[in-house]
Parts: sequence; structure tokens; C-alpha cells
Amino acid sequence: MVNEVSQWLAEIQTLQQQLKVLGQERDQAYASAANWRRLYESESEQRRNDSERSQTRIRALANELEILKQVPGDSVGSRDLDSILTQVNQLESVDELRSQLANALTQCEQLATTLKIEQTAHAETRQSLTTALGDTIDLLAKDQCS
Repeated sequence: MVNEVSQWLAEIQTLQQQLKVLGQERDQAYASAANWRRLYESESEQRRNDSERSQTRIRALANELEILKQVPGDSVGSRDLDSILTQVNQLESVDELRSQLANALTQCEQLATTLKIEQTAHAETRQSLTTALGDTIDLLAKDQCS
């Protein structure tokens, strides 16, 4: 009987040790779950903020397009603003919108550069023609005097 009691005591100690190990594993699992929950909540908050900023930006761009639609067509350019608005509404992500905006800004910059070059060339042509006209008038005036 002493043998059975010691055997039961050994088994109880083994079970207590297993309970201790399982308790430690449970605590580690809870800590890990809490960490993952914190990371998930942080990421989801960041995504919500990004989404909110994107929606705000999309609304601002839509308002800007509405304002541009009210401007007479000749001053806006050759593209129909309704088709531009349709194109913007068909974009499915903020990245696509950013890409389109980057392309538009690049094209705007290129057009502005081309316009500056054209204005410089126009100013030079005007100066050359004014000088030629002045020289011609001077020659005609000398011709009439002689």
C-alpha cells in the first residue's frame, strides 16, 4: 500500500508539473495573442486613417473637377471634362488615382515648359520683326530724302 501511495504521490507531482508547464504555455499564448491583437488594431487604425485621407482627397478632386466643368470648354482644353470625371470615377484604388495624377502633373509640367519655350521664341520673333520694320522705315525715310 505504501508503494501505491508513493506511486500516487509521484503521479500527482507529475500532474502538478504538467499543470505548471501548461499554465506557462497558456500565459505565453495569451501574451502572444495580446501582442497580435495590438498589432492588428494598430494596422487597422492606420488603414482606416489612410482610407479616410484617400476619401477626403477623392472628394476634393471631385469638387475640383466640378469647378473645372463650370469653366467654358475652350479655356479648359480639348478633353471633355465629363469623360475625365468618368475616368476618375472608374479608378478603383488610390494608387491608380495617384498614378493618373502624377501623369497629369507631368504632362502639365511638359506643356508649361513648351509654352515658355514658345513664348520666348515669339518674343524673339517679335523683336526681330520690330527691328526689321524699324530698319525698313529708316531706309525708306533716307530714300525719300535723297
